[in-house]
Amino acid sequence: MSPSVPLQEMIRAIRSARTQCEERGVIQRECAAIRAQFRQVDNGARSHNLAKLLYVHMLGYPAHFGQMECVRMIASPRYSEKRVGYLGAMMLLDEKQDASLLITNSIKNDLSHSNQYVQSLALCTLACMGSAEMCRDLAPEIDRLLRASNSYIKKKAALCAVHIVRKVQDLGELFAPAARSLLSEKNHGVLHGAVVLITELCERNPETLERFRKTVPDLVQIMKGLVISGYSPEHDVAGISDPFLQVRILRLLRILGRNNEAASDAMNDLLAQVATNTDSTKTVGNAVLYETVLTVLDIKSESGLRVLAVNILGRFLLNNDRNIRYIAMTSLQRIVGTDHNAVQRHRGTIVDCLKDQDASVKRRALELSLALVSASNIRSMMKELLLFLSSCPPELRAQAASGIFYAAERYAPSQRWHIDTILHVLTTAGGDVRDETVPNLIQLITNASELHCYTVHKLYRALLNDISQQSLVQVACWCIGEYGDLLLRGECQETEPAQVTEDDVLDALETVLQSHMSSPATRGFALTATMKLSTRILDNVDRIRSIVSIYGSCIDVELQQRAVEYNALFRKYDHMSPYTSILSDKNTCLQVCDLLGLLGGSEEPLQPSPAPGLSLNTASTAGGDLLDLLGGLEPTPPAPGQIYTNTHTSHTTPTVTVYEKDGVTLTLSCEKQSDSVLTVTLTASNSTDSDMSSFTLQAAVPKVCLSTSNAKEAFSCFKLQSAAKVTQMVVLNNPNKVGPQTQSYDALSYDEHQSVRGKVWSIRCKTTNYIREEENHCLISKINKAVAVFNKKLYHFPPPNLAFNSRC
Repeated sequence: MSPSVPLQEMIRAIRSARTQCEERGVIQRECAAIRAQFRQVDNGARSHNLAKLLYVHMLGYPAHFGQMECVRMIASPRYSEKRVGYLGAMMLLDEKQDASLLITNSIKNDLSHSNQYVQSLALCTLACMGSAEMCRDLAPEIDRLLRASNSYIKKKAALCAVHIVRKVQDLGELFAPAARSLLSEKNHGVLHGAVVLITELCERNPETLERFRKTVPDLVQIMKGLVISGYSPEHDVAGISDPFLQVRILRLLRILGRNNEAASDAMNDLLAQVATNTDSTKTVGNAVLYETVLTVLDIKSESGLRVLAVNILGRFLLNNDRNIRYIAMTSLQRIVGTDHNAVQRHRGTIVDCLKDQDASVKRRALELSLALVSASNIRSMMKELLLFLSSCPPELRAQAASGIFYAAERYAPSQRWHIDTILHVLTTAGGDVRDETVPNLIQLITNASELHCYTVHKLYRALLNDISQQSLVQVACWCIGEYGDLLLRGECQETEPAQVTEDDVLDALETVLQSHMSSPATRGFALTATMKLSTRILDNVDRIRSIVSIYGSCIDVELQQRAVEYNALFRKYDHMSPYTSILSDKNTCLQVCDLLGLLGGSEEPLQPSPAPGLSLNTASTAGGDLLDLLGGLEPTPPAPGQIYTNTHTSHTTPTVTVYEKDGVTLTLSCEKQSDSVLTVTLTASNSTDSDMSSFTLQAAVPKVCLSTSNAKEAFSCFKLQSAAKVTQMVVLNNPNKVGPQTQSYDALSYDEHQSVRGKVWSIRCKTTNYIREEENHCLISKINKAVAVFNKKLYHFPPPNLAFNSRC
């Protein structure tokens, strides 16, 4: 290929190259020829060579060596060379290069040229790549051209002034008077340039904005002329008269009417006319309507006009063009906070957009749907959102889940509905929820005490169905650990009855621990739940110990630490477990430190006596008698028509040994004198060969009772001699038969038949240097366990702070 080939031939040769390497070879040969011709002083093909170099630049190959040639051609008097030179300057030069300063004087000279086309070349170049220094130097020339009589030059000068204002904001005041005068022009090109210039000036200077608010009537008049004008072939686009100018005027009106009632009132009628008369079946009309809607929503417009704008956006949602639907939902998203009711009318259409195939439209529809949720539509909207969550793309699940959580927390009609909604989300998208979801749900379940049974049953069934959703599994494990007794009881009335055994619960937790889908955090929840169940079940404690001990050597440090600590609890504090077996031999009724033996050796609730006329239920065992004496049984209601009487005036229980170890024996005997008087005799004996010093025997009595003792010395320290006995007699008297006043020491209360009900609260035995500390703690623990079990079975509620205290 010779160096003088025309531009068309070079383009044909480049396109015919079969490989990238072949194309680079063609371009390198041509660039070498162009560079060689640039060095020649007299070259008649300069414009021809620069045009080929610009094409090479468009293909992405380096063409910087042609910058100086552009400067020389701009200074050429020939229009053909000047045209290519200015084009090359706009493509190869920018404000950061020093070569751009070399053409400043040429541009200034061409701005005063007699040929309008040469002037337009200079104006276009300055508007394209003029630096701040060039703009300051040439701004007076641009202001002069704005007042020229040639519409072609004024249009170009207005657009060049826009570039100058963007580069040097302080020069805006220079063009403001000329821009105001351009609004009286009839040429649409000049009007368009003037509107763009005024918009730029108003956006950058508040003072200029106040000055141009006076031009609102002129702009309204121009806009009305465009709306009601007939067909004009020169400006018509798809049946709309100059839609580009209409869009620019509406945008300027939006700026002028923002936060100004006077300007807004002046344009309300025009906006209503444009909104009702513009054809919405074509894209051009939709563009004008969209700018109209934005203007209505941004100014201080009338309420009816705002409703009309929202309805236009509602029609956009029904358009087949996804771009139009997208911009409609974007606009509705911005006004849903201020015009909530108007947007609510299009809720059905917005929800239907959730089914759109386009990901961007679907995301916008989700954001708008979440913003439309309120207390009045929470149930219907949540149903649609949950349905969308089950089929939405993975990239939208986290956003949908967090939005549903926020809406449910804010507008939940009930706690049960709130819990059901969150559990549904966890079941559907448990792996995409945020980290704070689990503790928030646990807090919600904890506060809803009446729903504990319902929640633990529902979570247990969800755990059996799917263990892949980690957040759901963590909450389920926590609930099973906290409320496992409610699950085993199976008395939930709000769910289908299901008998769940201890083995079933442990199998479910063990499945979570062994599953490869469980994260370390989930295994930690499951292990902790398993440990908690050791205090709520009776028959599988050994299995729990074996499960926990397995993870004592787990590779996960957190899980291993938990297992080691739980094993330590089993070894050192097993005697403190409230469900440790009380009786080692159920046939032995009187065991040392065994309150069950004291109460009769039976864990079954005491049955009422069939004897009529008794106000208290009685039992055949010594323990039953003791509870009877202390008021621990419920009365038997009298038969219809039967007069309630109390013939049980005096009753004595056999002497019961409550403590016997290392030669110290403590026995207790009770005698009920009447409904309000009870005598309790405590006897301590020493069967060893040595004496005991500083021996103290104390008994705490209910606050509602008056107590007296037979000897003052019984409550002080004294010497307990060998083979001697010390007796302490306490008389409990409740003459007024008043109910308990405080929870900490309530011992007696009365039912509807004024029968005494009481609980043993504390017995304290103090010795010096005799009973070992660990044996003393064992005594306390076993008595406390027995009291907890029997009060729960007899009174059907856990006793508050029951305690038998022994102090060494």
